[in-house]
Amino acid sequence: MRRPGPLPAPAERASEERSRRALADPEGLPPLTEEPRRRAPVLPFRRTGRPDREQPDREELAPEPYAAGADEPGAGERSVRWGDVWRATRARRRALRSEIRRFTARSRRRRTILLVTLASLVLLIVGSVGAAYSPLFAVQRISVTGAKALDEAALQQALAAQMGRPLPLVDDSEVKAALVGFPLIETYTLEARPPHDLVVKIVERTPIGVVRSDAGFTVVDAAGVVLSTTDAQPEGQPVIDARGGLTSHAFAAVGQVLRSLPDSVHSLVASARATTRDDVTLTLQDGTEVLWGSADDSAKKATVLLVAPDGYAYYDVSSPSAPIVR
Repeated sequence: MRRPGPLPAPAERASEERSRRALADPEGLPPLTEEPRRRAPVLPFRRTGRPDREQPDREELAPEPYAAGADEPGAGERSVRWGDVWRATRARRRALRSEIRRFTARSRRRRTILLVTLASLVLLIVGSVGAAYSPLFAVQRISVTGAKALDEAALQQALAAQMGRPLPLVDDSEVKAALVGFPLIETYTLEARPPHDLVVKIVERTPIGVVRSDAGFTVVDAAGVVLSTTDAQPEGQPVIDARGGLTSHAFAAVGQVLRSLPDSVHSLVASARATTRDDVTLTLQDGTEVLWGSADDSAKKATVLLVAPDGYAYYDVSSPSAPIVR
């Protein structure tokens, strides 16, 4: 029977055995392979040499900068100072500003476009207004349109004061005062045609007849405005006899009737009379009388008169739906 071997010694016994062997034979032990534990460096304090003003005998202590050895971690690195902190803070701020600019690039682009557009509009408006009020747009030609009985040369001579003025500075009051001397003008409008043309559009008054007086025959329009006075009766103008004169309701009714007549009928009228606004009576050149009544439905009454049978001395068209002849 084989005899079992001895049991292995515990770790403590093995350690005691190595200690006894080291005491007995120090040179026979194997070299240690474990590295010694590193300890944190101890930073001694140095005196700054700056005495306290309130306590002159007390000196301020400051830690000396850590100088790492060649074999320690961080060897060759210098200590952190206030300049490094300031530069790091400044770099962080620059990076933050760069990020803000990157995220707000679109809004800044839109704002720039808006500002450029507004500035362009302002410059355009200011330039246009400045050019309009400059001699570049001064009046050099005055044209008159719509004048039939009036002399265009006389009208241009009356408006000669506007020559050389910028178109926006043409004085309407002066133009009106110059045209008041022409009674035939009923209305007028001014039209500026850049760069140098001023156009005056004239609407002449339409004469409807003449009023007989001691001075002769006065040509008037439907509003009773005197256009001219002659010694002889103008051709094609009927004589008007209205009770109350040119400012009466009777004359206003006669004026509306004569103005609404077509040329084919107006040329046949020799005279017109009225005492009120509802009894206008026309006398044709052959002596035929036409009771017109009021100025209402004058166009329809004129049509009824044109289609009425000939050969009668009296026509009543005051009611156009039921004309009377005799």
